[in-house]
Amino acid sequence: MAKRLLPTLNRVLIEKIVPPSKTNAGILLPEKSSKLNSGTVVAVGPGARDKDGKTIPVCFKEGDTVLLPEYGGTQVKLGEKEYHLYRDEDILGTLHD
Repeated sequence: MAKRLLPTLNRVLIEKIVPPSKTNAGILLPEKSSKLNSGTVVAVGPGARDKDGKTIPVCFKEGDTVLLPEYGGTQVKLGEKEYHLYRDEDILGTLHD
């Protein structure tokens, strides 16, 4: 059964990008050399509310590649995949090609 998680308020559901552990030639890479804490936005909540009750939209959209803090977030497992929930303000920025 497929599940879909819709985050609440200003939370963002992230699927972390796992860097390759070896090159095409078969050379094993050390864990630290290829570590960039990034992920892809899977789902976005509607946004937080200010004291007047107006919605403050989340500044990320589905499909964005984002830079994540080293620690934090809540791990969520849906089916066989692992995701992480972060607050909008905890995400450090977006990554562009």
